[in-house]
Amino acid sequence: MNKTDGEKSGVSRRTFLSSTAVAGTAAIGAGLLVADAVSSTAEAAPMSEEQIAALPRVTQEMVAPPFLPKHDQIAKGGPKVVEVRFVIEEKIMVLDDDGAEIWALTFNGSVPGPMIVVHQDDYVELTLVNPDTNVMEHNIDFHASTGALGGGGLTHVSPGEECVLRFKATKAGIFIYHCAPGGVMIPYHVTHGMNGAIMVLPRDGLKGKEGEPLKYDKAFFIGEQDYYLAKDEDDEYLTYETAGEDYADSLAVMSTLTPSHIVFNGAVGALTGDNSLKASVGDAVLMIHAQANRDTRPHLIGGHGEYVWSTGSFTDAPQTGLETWFIAGGAAGAALYTFKQPGVYAYVNHNLIEAVVKGATAIFEVDGEWNDDLMKQVKKPTAIG
Repeated sequence: MNKTDGEKSGVSRRTFLSSTAVAGTAAIGAGLLVADAVSSTAEAAPMSEEQIAALPRVTQEMVAPPFLPKHDQIAKGGPKVVEVRFVIEEKIMVLDDDGAEIWALTFNGSVPGPMIVVHQDDYVELTLVNPDTNVMEHNIDFHASTGALGGGGLTHVSPGEECVLRFKATKAGIFIYHCAPGGVMIPYHVTHGMNGAIMVLPRDGLKGKEGEPLKYDKAFFIGEQDYYLAKDEDDEYLTYETAGEDYADSLAVMSTLTPSHIVFNGAVGALTGDNSLKASVGDAVLMIHAQANRDTRPHLIGGHGEYVWSTGSFTDAPQTGLETWFIAGGAAGAALYTFKQPGVYAYVNHNLIEAVVKGATAIFEVDGEWNDDLMKQVKKPTAIG
């Protein structure tokens, strides 16, 4: 049901566009000043445009999470320019079985946005497209990049515009990207789904604590998303006819710091049932977890984080043997686990209220042979004798 009226109509398209214009212009100037300072202290001489132009170029085909694009775990050859294309889509998404919906703001139509995978010292060249069917201005801030506002000041695109940003992936790890138009529009866009992650692999692949090589058979991208939906006097979620109309209502709920939903990959049940993650006994699975806004604590019920990069940094040695690991809001991390038993494993945010009541749960379905040595039901439930 639509409960919006003139007092709850949000802000106009003109207001959305004008509210970030000053911030964007100032950011460009600041970015140039900081770029000059960084370049003067860089450890290695920057490549010239001619040198970058001579690098091999590859186009990375984006896929919707939880899957990752095709990639090599160990780099082949030298640095490359990896071309990526994001088309911004403002769309209605249904969040749960009760029909709660939101005008989601998305990169390529998914929450979270697609995972990008490159190697350290590769260049990422992103084309950001804002179709004229949208109503808002958008941009993108890469936590993996070096430069003022993570490229945010250089990527403001109004409806009907596109731009191209290039940055060098100098740090190995997993990093958030998100829309950051300026002011309160930053949390508004992030909590409407406009975030994702990029994985920058070491050129020689992942390593353990002693430098031993680590490989994964499968990798899944789990993006944890908090939403802040408003309700009416009858305790029903409000609906809106166009993107942006919920601005005032959303801001009021956001100010309480109490999410209406906390979910994996956009909606309750997005990674359960028919959408469960599939693996087999013996598979080494890399579980990549991102949360652009709130702290979280992933846990695999029945398994462990055998190798964990909770801060996302592949430069640092992984932690080992963890039951639950912490990922700070605005960050991404990963855990590597080799499944040893078949069955159903719940992967949760181990604030169990957020997992069970709010929706932050995924399911792994693992096939293979059962090992009684690891676990056995010695006696079935019977009457007390």
